[in-house]
Amino acid sequence: MQVVVYSQYLKPGDLPHVQHLFDALHEFGIAAYVNKTYLATIREAVNLKTNVGEFEGYMDFRVRPFDFVITLGGDGTILAAATFVRDTGVPILGINLGRLGFLATVNKNRIRDAIGQLVKGSYSLESRSTLRLESEPNVFGETSFALNDFTILKRDTSSMITINAFVNGAYLNTYWADGLILATPTGSTGYSLSCGGPIVFPDSTNFVLTPVAPHNLNVRPLIIDDASVIAFEVEGRAENFLCTLDSRFEVITSDYQLAVRRGDFFINMVNLKDVGFLDTIRNKLTWGIDQRNH
Repeated sequence: MQVVVYSQYLKPGDLPHVQHLFDALHEFGIAAYVNKTYLATIREAVNLKTNVGEFEGYMDFRVRPFDFVITLGGDGTILAAATFVRDTGVPILGINLGRLGFLATVNKNRIRDAIGQLVKGSYSLESRSTLRLESEPNVFGETSFALNDFTILKRDTSSMITINAFVNGAYLNTYWADGLILATPTGSTGYSLSCGGPIVFPDSTNFVLTPVAPHNLNVRPLIIDDASVIAFEVEGRAENFLCTLDSRFEVITSDYQLAVRRGDFFINMVNLKDVGFLDTIRNKLTWGIDQRNH
């Protein structure tokens, strides 16, 4: 078995868990490849009992037979890893070294157990849909997709912006707001949720359109079939606006033409046998727990 270990940075408090992971990989005889920048960070801090390889980007996933990606961090780390995985179908297992974590579901105290379950095949795969941004001019190049969400946000002024939205060419609404979020089911538990959007099950074939601090209080989040094409026109007092795909961002102007549709590939997430979506949202949101006497 060959796995990729991906992380963005090493916090001192995480060092024992990182060591635990590489010890477990060595114990189970798993070959590990680490992203180049992270490997340079941990090489002196972690006792690597066997040689590890390194990978630099998407093309490594195209030419090497990787079995899994193991991320160390939070949900943002998984979103970053997805930009390397793209359409290759390599499953991602997220070990949560962050805080909330709806995608990074494996507790850091269960690292060895998680690796053992991978070896035994005691897991399931959950395909998460993506969205694709079509823009003129091209904004994000080869990574014009998102696992979580696409957003348009105000940038250089405190004034709200105006966003005209269209569904399959038909006018939907004009939003006067700080911004607008178009989320996948996976992204429904992210920025959209914090702005009042609903939680959508991962296998739902929908988008969630959620305004950010709308001026009109009767404007509410919408659920839209993800077979739709949703286009946007943005204007405001400022010349520039922020456009994001997951954690990546670019500056745009009102001259940009923007349309979002369902992505043409899925990102596969690893679910261990005792950790599913319902378990995750129940535990993360403390549902079903009476805290009044605690």
